[in-house]
Amino acid sequence: MDELRYDGRAVVVTGAGRGIGRAHALLLAARGARVVVADLGAELDGSGFSSGPAEDVAAEIRGLGGEAVACHTSVAAEDDAAVIVTTALDSFGRLDAVVNNAGISDPAPFTELTVPQYRIMLDVHFFGSLLVTRAAWPHFVRAGYGRVVNTVSEAMLGGFPEMTSYGSAKSAVFGLTRTLSTEGFKHGIRVNALAPRARTRMSGSQTNMLAEMLSITPQQVEEINATMPPELCAPAAAYLAHESCELTGEVLQIGMGGVARIAVVAAAGINRPALTPEDIAENLPAVMDITGAPPVGTAPISTAAIGG
Repeated sequence: MDELRYDGRAVVVTGAGRGIGRAHALLLAARGARVVVADLGAELDGSGFSSGPAEDVAAEIRGLGGEAVACHTSVAAEDDAAVIVTTALDSFGRLDAVVNNAGISDPAPFTELTVPQYRIMLDVHFFGSLLVTRAAWPHFVRAGYGRVVNTVSEAMLGGFPEMTSYGSAKSAVFGLTRTLSTEGFKHGIRVNALAPRARTRMSGSQTNMLAEMLSITPQQVEEINATMPPELCAPAAAYLAHESCELTGEVLQIGMGGVARIAVVAAAGINRPALTPEDIAENLPAVMDITGAPPVGTAPISTAAIGG
């Protein structure tokens, strides 16, 4: 197969100053994309500001022979999100893909998290993805082409303690991905998401919590983390941002050298003309059985894209 290239294309990557976003930006640039490295340079909980991370990655790309500009406005404010898109248009004359990667983390038990903590999580993850995409959308529609790559997390599926604010925000991004993919299809816009598994500032701050959850030592957690460099997540972002990708409304779990589809399925369940609570209780194994259950679909997808 020929190498997937992005020559002549322009891409925005948010949260690109460090970790997973930096890896996305570097790989896309290495494949010929002109990249807007967007990063506010905030702390893990969303506070603070630094132009350094975005400037450093943009300079790194240029030093490697690529094209990149830095932008350090917030994804969570409508006017600032629009500046990110305008930066691409002013610098490169076009915009072909948006990779929404900006995120924060502030874990705590459910009863200790404040309402403002939940709101800022939604502001950055959900509204950040929404606002940057909204700013790019009219340009994609006019071009009859566009790629949106959102970032979700397995935390949205549960199973992680002290992550109700983060997991809920990522669930909102998942819903945005699925619903927007339907609207974008007729315009040639594909909207997908990736769920990364990587060692980042975010996961590094949760070593003790993960050790307790998994009943292993913090040292063992660090050994696992060492197998999860952010660079191993970048191939999914690059594929989903490529013009050849016809997937839409999908989520790819990526990291540690593996990639797999995360899907919502609809089980056969049971059917009764006059269904009662007792019917559900008595037939719960059948209700819960997902053997052979098909994925719940979104927009049409080319069978060629999945080898059908």
